[in-house]
Amino acid sequence: MKTLSVAILGFGTVGSGVYETIQRHQNRLQKITGFPISVSAILVEHPEKHQNKAGDAIITADIDKIASNPAIDVVFEAIVGREPAFTYLKHCIEKGKHIITANKEMFAFHGKELTELAARNQVTIGFEATTAGGIPIIQTVKRLLNVNQIDKLQAILNGTSNYILTKMREEKATFSHALKEAQQLGYAEADPTNDIEGYDAFYKLMILSELIFAKQPVWKKVRRTGITGITPEMHIEEAHANRRIKHIAEITFTNDTISASIEPVAVPETHPLYAIDGVSNAIHLQADILGPLTLVGPGAGSLPTASAMIEDFCHIWGHPEVPASPVAALAFP
Repeated sequence: MKTLSVAILGFGTVGSGVYETIQRHQNRLQKITGFPISVSAILVEHPEKHQNKAGDAIITADIDKIASNPAIDVVFEAIVGREPAFTYLKHCIEKGKHIITANKEMFAFHGKELTELAARNQVTIGFEATTAGGIPIIQTVKRLLNVNQIDKLQAILNGTSNYILTKMREEKATFSHALKEAQQLGYAEADPTNDIEGYDAFYKLMILSELIFAKQPVWKKVRRTGITGITPEMHIEEAHANRRIKHIAEITFTNDTISASIEPVAVPETHPLYAIDGVSNAIHLQADILGPLTLVGPGAGSLPTASAMIEDFCHIWGHPEVPASPVAALAFP
């Protein structure tokens, strides 16, 4: 029986979560795909620090050992930042590898280019993990909302900023205190700029825009305001009016024009995002036929992100209508 051979680029929180999920759920994955799954290679910057951490997998810093290995079928990419991830994925696609990525910054910049390259090479790109952790928004839009026209999206796309705002509101904590606790719990990085200033949510919103509307707004025209200016007093004031401050990513499509923003918004208790607290993410859509739809789930972390990537893997290999060498079914429209 053929074994599906996969490689993992990056072995931090997300990459190790993918590896652990594959190991723990071998029987389930084999039942879905029809094949046993083997992690054949893992790419890291310093291989000497990761020896004996991943069974029989080759630990390497050389991308060519993965891209040029004809036995490897799928590459999971979990590297932080635009480079070298973009260059690595281009190389793998050109060598005929299917790609599954969790890299929102890289994909916001290069998703369209990679998708077109994948189509030319008859391989698939899965990118569910780039937008909202474990929430299956990509597959929902691609497979379940084909006829519906989505006119507006409002979302909480960053669990770190949502946790901080929740902590400030519930415990009347200062921003600095809430941020410090988020860092101690592993929700925030030592440098939390991407989260608290809205860059992380911005990249995710651009990916969703490309997916839903087949284009992005002009980046320089997107309003982006972080949460560093929010105070406990502001939370108290809004609570008196039955409102809560949320860091909202919003995109609307009107008269063939896209407008977008990421900024703190005081939402009323009737709003679908009012009750989304802690590290949870949520996406609220307005569709012309279906009407309102809200998806809620864990927005970050090892297992939610790994879950999204493994589900992409199963969409590639686990459906009878998908041939042995599937084309770019998960790509942008």
